Amino acid sequence: MDVTVPFDPGAFLATCSGRPGVYRMFDVGAKLLYVGKAKNLKKRLASYFRKNGLAPKTAALVGRIAQVETTITANETEALLLEQTLIKQWRPPYNILLRDDKSYPYVFLSDGDYPRLSIHRGAKKLKGRYFGPYPSAGAIRESLSLLQKTFLVRQCEDSYFKNRTRPCLQYQIKRCKAPCVGLVEPAEYAEDVRHSVMFLDGRSNALSDELSSGMQQAAAALDFERAAELRDKMALLRRVQDQQSMEGGSGDVDIVAAMVNPGGACVHLISVRGGRVLGSKNFFPQVAIEEDVSEVLLAFLAQYYLGNQERELPAELIVNAQHEDFPTLIAALSESRGCELTISYRVRGTRARWQQLAVTNAEQALGARLASRQHVAARFEALAEALGMDEVPQRLECFDISHSSGEATVASCVVFGPEGPLKSDYRRYNIEGVTAGDDYAAMHQALMRRFSKIKDGEGKLPDILLVDGGKGQLAMARDVLTELAVPELILLGVAKGATRKPGLETLYLNDAAHEFTLPGNSPALHLIQQIRDESHRFAITGHRARRGKTRRTSSLEEVAGVGPKRRRELLNHFGGLQELSRASSEEIAKAPGVSKKLAELIYAALHSE
Repeated sequence: MDVTVPFDPGAFLATCSGRPGVYRMFDVGAKLLYVGKAKNLKKRLASYFRKNGLAPKTAALVGRIAQVETTITANETEALLLEQTLIKQWRPPYNILLRDDKSYPYVFLSDGDYPRLSIHRGAKKLKGRYFGPYPSAGAIRESLSLLQKTFLVRQCEDSYFKNRTRPCLQYQIKRCKAPCVGLVEPAEYAEDVRHSVMFLDGRSNALSDELSSGMQQAAAALDFERAAELRDKMALLRRVQDQQSMEGGSGDVDIVAAMVNPGGACVHLISVRGGRVLGSKNFFPQVAIEEDVSEVLLAFLAQYYLGNQERELPAELIVNAQHEDFPTLIAALSESRGCELTISYRVRGTRARWQQLAVTNAEQALGARLASRQHVAARFEALAEALGMDEVPQRLECFDISHSSGEATVASCVVFGPEGPLKSDYRRYNIEGVTAGDDYAAMHQALMRRFSKIKDGEGKLPDILLVDGGKGQLAMARDVLTELAVPELILLGVAKGATRKPGLETLYLNDAAHEFTLPGNSPALHLIQQIRDESHRFAITGHRARRGKTRRTSSLEEVAGVGPKRRRELLNHFGGLQELSRASSEEIAKAPGVSKKLAELIYAALHSE
């Protein structure tokens, strides 16, 4: 490949085909930078070489291009399959890349008089039953841990099991019934295995009903020890059912939600098999030039399902964004995997709850990742550069106000250091004696209480004081610091832009005259947004807690429509008030004679705090 002559986009496009295919971009060292597919190669490649309008990351890629090669395919489906093959083989730096390339794990139940439960990957050659697949080994370990506590089915290796002469530690801590030394009858062990299979098959409700019936029979026979044992098993199962509150749907579905911001991307995948949630997993793909959620989704789905043929492909994928190339992806998956597939975006009912939960998990996982110490330290350095500071700040404080129409006003102070939030230094201030809704007076009182301690020689002085608000709040903060003769420190006002969208904040440095903005992808702005949002959260939490102190907690007896008989039935169904309190409204609605509306009233009564 000749890379000595400078790349001429015009000459290249003049000879480029308009047919479907794959293109590969190389730098001057013949290193592959990016692989892409196109329905029309000429039109797609021309979009890279326009004079303006390119995203910064795309412009950086184009600036390194020294050669472009194309491969024409019969159709767009073949182009997608070839693209994924090349990405998997060469892993170009500007493509979205997945680091996880493992197959799905399963729960394996072996054959024999005393079967064993274990995690299994790879070919299904062993005799026994396979349950799953699960999205991660962690999801399986949770299920196995629950089964070990509840039904005491062994999980030790066969070689270990056959050579025991006395019970091991698992028997001592009541995680196994020691079948290895004959301390349990085969019929009793078989019953425990049957219950485990019912759970793994997703028949948790039938299993709970069977255990409940057994508990009542044992109690009637005055076998209270057996009744208590069954009650505890029910409690464990109810807890898992509450965690799997998305039950109620049907079919085999993967829910995939992507979140993207300038700091990175996260894709959250939830696996549902037979209407039962098996678990979920976060992916943090390397994102180069694709910053749109739909583009990240398309690239993820293609690599995840086309890149590993061993992964089980469900009948339906539910996503949080649409892409015009989804039909092509469906055709490619159908061709390579030999099965039908639908990709859904607009969903209702249970599927909508699945979709929203995946979005929420993706948001939280990405937020947690960006808040890691390494990211925070880098952001501190960027903030110092943006503000023209000679040294990296070591302590940031941010103040915010929260109230409901002036009721129960609370001010928050959150503190960040280069290692992240310093939660031990967080403070809340209950605001008293100010006009309802007067945020300036509330901020004045909070700052006076905070910095009076500095004047008295107590507490630490921040390097930067952030105030959530515009010019007025900044001026208020400046007046307080002047009044208390606090040593000079940097003041930063953070005002939402006209559209109030993140990334468009207006910043004021020390006074209203020094107004400026930062790019939406600036790490310094990300740090400002993070500490501002944290102070807002902390203020709202304190406000709600203060407001809630004036309200009395409702009890189950005070719920209209719940008399003595129904209370007794509810407590019997859940095995006690503690487990009823842990149940979701959907789980409460599954109890006999409880409507959805009544379940919501009961749930609200038990969680009124």
